[in-house]
Amino acid sequence: MTVLLIGAGRMGSALLQGWLGRGVKSIVVVEPKPSAELRRLARAKKIALSATPSEVKRKPSVCVVAIKPQVLKGEAETLAGFAQSGALMISIAAGTSVAALTKAWGKKARIIRAMPNTPGAIGHGITGLYAAKGVTAADKKRAVSLLSALGQTEWVARESLIDSVTAVSGSGPAYLFLMAEALTEAGMAEGLPRAQAEKFARATVAGAGALLAADKSPPRALREAVTSPGGTTAAALAVLMADDGLAQLMKRAVAVARKRAQELG
Repeated sequence: MTVLLIGAGRMGSALLQGWLGRGVKSIVVVEPKPSAELRRLARAKKIALSATPSEVKRKPSVCVVAIKPQVLKGEAETLAGFAQSGALMISIAAGTSVAALTKAWGKKARIIRAMPNTPGAIGHGITGLYAAKGVTAADKKRAVSLLSALGQTEWVARESLIDSVTAVSGSGPAYLFLMAEALTEAGMAEGLPRAQAEKFARATVAGAGALLAADKSPPRALREAVTSPGGTTAAALAVLMADDGLAQLMKRAVAVARKRAQELG
């Protein structure tokens, strides 16, 4: 199997590292502005590195498109030859519909849309997957094999749900990073020096995430376990769980993120 990676930005690089770690041997990367690290890796691992799709000499089995949706709009047609030669096409571009990709790549293109997230860079991500009409069971197995290099994978039944995945898990890490920022600022407001407030905030968010991953209890049960009646946590949660609190704020945030994903398409 020859894997063609279009784009070696943050997510593309994470995929590349994951594939190398899993022993994928035949990899071609198209990146017009390769970093020094990518050049070094290409030499060390015998990765074929090209500046444009037209320079690719090998016939790929899979083409993973890891470029921004704004860039893909202008570049999609340059990849049509790979789709028409039989490559499975996997796009991780937010908001770029199967209809738009089919228009660029042809009606016979086998297309999977994927939405990973940035924790995949350390193997702790999750990728939502949607298989368009014509994708085979073998194609789906191959997609899982490649995307699981970033962490967990989960198939959704309708294409519209990929926009929901984008809003929840694709953008979700930024929500948690903002939580760490806000907790840092709150700690400083209560007298902690910035360095200490940030240390406590980062460790708390990271540790809670690790506990959530390790303990299969529902998040609600974990929250209740740390909340003593009449205690400090209960007092804080009374604010966060008010009618205009965190739950409603998060619903509004995810809704506008999903809407923006649709607009990008």
